[in-house]
Amino acid sequence: MKKVNTDFFTAIEAIEKEKGIDKEVLFEAIEAALLSAYKRNFNASAANARIDISRDTGDIKVYGSFNVVEEVSNPKMEIQLDKAREVEPEIEVGEELEMEVTPKEFGRIAAQTAKQVVIQRIREAEREIIYEDFMDKEHDVVTGVIQRFEQKNVIIDLGKTEAVLPPSEQIPYERYEQGRRIKAYIYEVKKTTKGPQVMLSRTHSGLLKRLFELEVPEIYEGIIEVKSLAREPGYRSKIAVWTAKEDIDPVGACVGPRGSRVQTISNELKGEKIDVIKWNDAPEVFISSALSPAKISYVKVDQEEKKASVVVPDDQLSLAIGKEGQNARLAARISGWKIDIISESRLEKMEAEEEKPLQEGEPAEEESEKEDAEGEFFTAPEESELEEESDLDAAT
Repeated sequence: MKKVNTDFFTAIEAIEKEKGIDKEVLFEAIEAALLSAYKRNFNASAANARIDISRDTGDIKVYGSFNVVEEVSNPKMEIQLDKAREVEPEIEVGEELEMEVTPKEFGRIAAQTAKQVVIQRIREAEREIIYEDFMDKEHDVVTGVIQRFEQKNVIIDLGKTEAVLPPSEQIPYERYEQGRRIKAYIYEVKKTTKGPQVMLSRTHSGLLKRLFELEVPEIYEGIIEVKSLAREPGYRSKIAVWTAKEDIDPVGACVGPRGSRVQTISNELKGEKIDVIKWNDAPEVFISSALSPAKISYVKVDQEEKKASVVVPDDQLSLAIGKEGQNARLAARISGWKIDIISESRLEKMEAEEEKPLQEGEPAEEESEKEDAEGEFFTAPEESELEEESDLDAAT
């Protein structure tokens, strides 16, 4: 009979309390590992053996099960009747006898094996705890420290584990410096053989939404609701907000005193410009707001085609379109409408030439392409561009 070290036995009970690992699970794992060690080190058959560890004293015993026979042909599996009756006097040929077969040298092997099993189980339990912890944080924002770089991946220390910020999720032209604290969005948590792998993003639309929740108490508390948003990471974003409370200005609350709240978020995103607009269920009003800071003359919508024709003053055309069409593109994404923009002078010219006015129907494709090249007419975006960059429900 061998015994697990008393300190080790006490440690198992401490592990149960501190790590949340059931003591019985540990003992069963140790018994299974000891059975393998017994088979490996003593050339024995595990098929007819079992390990028993006393839960009270820590005593370890190896038991073997043998077929009772007149003549032994396989000593690992059989026992002669006379020897069997020394243990159990009433036993007969053909019956099975279980008896203790603990080797004298088994104590050292048992202690070493038990230690290895416990260490492994502790690691597995810690990994599982970390996995569950970060699964609960999926689609949320975390703060970490840039640890190192692996090829183009940025490895970020989150305290309990390291996370990966892949190239595709990095803000264009943003410099990542070792030791810098950074906020990122958890978009996926994977379970691997080496533990949980946490995947981060700095470009996900959910990051912008979560940052507003952190910075604007009214959003976090549900007083103000984020209805939709669109991002071109590192360049510009638009976020539409709404509240049922008439005494609260949702845009003003999000912008903050002297723009302090939105500026804090912009600084975190390395200067990304953020337009906060008021959501409205009337598409004409919402599209007009979505094209801010440009001033809009009027908007005409086609509900069936979900297209909007927008007329702007001549001096507002470039502002409405934005650099490389960015403002119009983001307005289309946040509203979900395809937007055609034309200047007032161009509209007057079309009417004077008895062309089909924009507000009365669809512009001809050839004319649209021609005027787009001249900078007097703009269509944004294509149907393929109307898809949201991410699912807001998943980010919630």
